[in-house]
Amino acid sequence: MWRLLDEGAGLFTACWQAPIPRVAIENPVMNPHGRARLPEDLPKPQIVQPWWFGEPAFKATGFYLRGLPRLAATEKLTPPKAGTPEHKAWSAIHRAPPGPDRWKIRSRTFEGLAEACADQWAGTVTDAAEVPA
Repeated sequence: MWRLLDEGAGLFTACWQAPIPRVAIENPVMNPHGRARLPEDLPKPQIVQPWWFGEPAFKATGFYLRGLPRLAATEKLTPPKAGTPEHKAWSAIHRAPPGPDRWKIRSRTFEGLAEACADQWAGTVTDAAEVPA
């Protein structure tokens, strides 16, 4: 397990330190063991939730950004009160039972969040791109 953590941290670091102007690395909220293996100068991530983008779900997702703006909410929903059936439904990812597909359920990217990334970052890249003569 430690070997896999080290490999994942190595991949993350290689992506972050790539000599390119714009980087967005999506990563779940890290535990202290993972964070300790990353560069010390790594900025704090922007933590977003699917419900900021019209998706009725809880799943904190961190974006480590360089050369790109922070994401702005597009269709912010009002989260349900804790303990209600609706809150439990929004928490389905965290409540996923053990099993062969749990990793797939927990790694899901929500469409509203993906659309916000594409819409908000594509203009940044297009505007800044050099057009060959």
